[in-house]
Amino acid sequence: MTTTEILTGERADLLETLKQHRWFLTFTAQGLSDEQAASSPTASVLSIGGLIKHVASVEESWVKFIEQGTSAMEVDPESTDYENHEANFKMAPGETLESIIARYNEVAAYTDKLVETVDMDLSHPLPSAPWFPEGKTWSARRVFVHIVAETSQHAGHADIIRETIDGQKTMG
Repeated sequence: MTTTEILTGERADLLETLKQHRWFLTFTAQGLSDEQAASSPTASVLSIGGLIKHVASVEESWVKFIEQGTSAMEVDPESTDYENHEANFKMAPGETLESIIARYNEVAAYTDKLVETVDMDLSHPLPSAPWFPEGKTWSARRVFVHIVAETSQHAGHADIIRETIDGQKTMG
């Protein structure tokens, strides 16, 4: 797409919605120190930095699913190792909020380019997993809607955490 072309329809709607919900998520981190971003001040183990890291990772995985198909998301069904999954929700030693947000912005920019160009009807079967319905296929369109939902859900989590830290609210 050239800079003179303007997106319309579902592509424009998806990009605008993604942008809005990404803003809600990253706004919760505004002005936080790395220590605050890594803190888990609620009953949950979630942190703002960890949530942004998680959303970036999940979005990247779904984009790989669109581009590469089912195999991009398959997991060893015998695996009981959840360390990588749990680490996905936490800021690791040496990680900074700035680096996590920069990574998220890179993932988002790549996703946005895909929204602009991919065949929205491109579909792949979901991998076999207890959390996916058996035999379902998702289109690129459906995956992008899922990314919006995932981002929105975790933006809400982050807003609660931020309000607990210092009273700041994304809205209201």
